[in-house]
Amino acid sequence: MKLYKPIDIARKLQISTSALRHYESWGVVPTPARSTNGYRQYTEIHLAYFRCLRAMFPGFGVPVTCNVLRHIQHSEMDTAFWIVNKEQSILQQEKVVADQTLALLQNPELPMLKNTQLRDRMTIGEAASLTDVQESAIRHWEKEELIAPLRDPQNGYRIFTPMHIRQILLIRTLRRTVYFLENMREIVQAVEHHSIEQAKKVTEQALQSIHQRSRQQFLGVHQLVELCKELDLI
Repeated sequence: MKLYKPIDIARKLQISTSALRHYESWGVVPTPARSTNGYRQYTEIHLAYFRCLRAMFPGFGVPVTCNVLRHIQHSEMDTAFWIVNKEQSILQQEKVVADQTLALLQNPELPMLKNTQLRDRMTIGEAASLTDVQESAIRHWEKEELIAPLRDPQNGYRIFTPMHIRQILLIRTLRRTVYFLENMREIVQAVEHHSIEQAKKVTEQALQSIHQRSRQQFLGVHQLVELCKELDLI
């Protein structure tokens, strides 16, 4: 059986030996045997664990990766794979939201309302009905300064325009995913300032990031499968 010194593993993965010790202290790789002089003796299995860790971190993050590898150590491969599957499903939903957001920004006719004639001035009830959003949610988004409806100078009632309808539809789409929360205000406010191109740019950048994470996740899954092969789980 081939044995590796910590420096051998560190050089292969282009990381420090202290990083290896950190990973070991997290309990996500098996504890290595020690030589007579006390040095760690890593095996091909340890190398596969470390490779998997490094490959999964970018696409899945540290907590998920560590959770997956702890299950692998207990030969709970199916549990580990379903955790990975769930994360990929979440990323798929991120892409769906990004695609829907771009569609809302690119089509001035709002295809989901194509059979509806939008008036220049609408009440909050009409806005809620058109967008299938609760009035309380619209008032909350106003409080959060995501939207700023006009006010009737005579009675103080809120007045919504087609621009506000687009904003509400965007917020309704974007709030489905945690990923977009940090970009939501910028996208919605760009619409208010008629900067549709800026809103599209932010969304397209987010979509590119989603594509990158998808590639990273598949690279991580590949190394996870390789680890399971090394452990004779597959």
